[in-house]
Amino acid sequence: MSGGRGVFIAFEGGEGAGKSTQARLLAEALRARGLIVVTTREPGGTPGAEAIRNLLLAPPGEAWTPEAEALLFAAARADHVANLIRPALARGVWVVCDRYVDSSRAYQGGAGGLGDAAIINLHAFGSGGLRPDKVILLEAEGEALTARLTARDGENTDAIGGRPANYHRAVAAAFRALAKADPHAFARVDAMGEPEEVHARVIEAVAPLLEGAG
Repeated sequence: MSGGRGVFIAFEGGEGAGKSTQARLLAEALRARGLIVVTTREPGGTPGAEAIRNLLLAPPGEAWTPEAEALLFAAARADHVANLIRPALARGVWVVCDRYVDSSRAYQGGAGGLGDAAIINLHAFGSGGLRPDKVILLEAEGEALTARLTARDGENTDAIGGRPANYHRAVAAAFRALAKADPHAFARVDAMGEPEEVHARVIEAVAPLLEGAG
């Protein structure tokens, strides 16, 4: 392992896009190349952030307002960045994260109506504006994702996954807009097909980051 900074990759996409599976497959492929990899998720990844995850996905009483939800996500991310992501990158480790700030931009900023500026400002304050080296956006048609989600969760969905279809359509539209506005930061990957097929597309997307690694 070199003494330089590590590499930070985040997976994004709607519910059922296969982010967790593809994050795992990428981490396995990177380790097979001799790289040291930390896998993590948002909300979560540290004890404090995991505690906030429980509040977000199983809220006590009524659902959170969009503002409170955004603040909770930002608080979880601040702890995650400070205590896991930045220290790992400083050690030269690769970090593969299942969701990051662009989920907040798409869900709370876009579908939740808070606007992108509010989320960006929270991220600047809480996490120093840390961005991934590459965002892998897994994309698929809404009906296909709904079928996947139903197969995965059945009736046991969480507070965010269980929101109505129009909310998730707005999330998908927000992700597309973010990726179109910043094509250097995002790699848009077709999420349909067998996991290994999608994984091959992911490897192609991260190939420039692998040049000289390991």
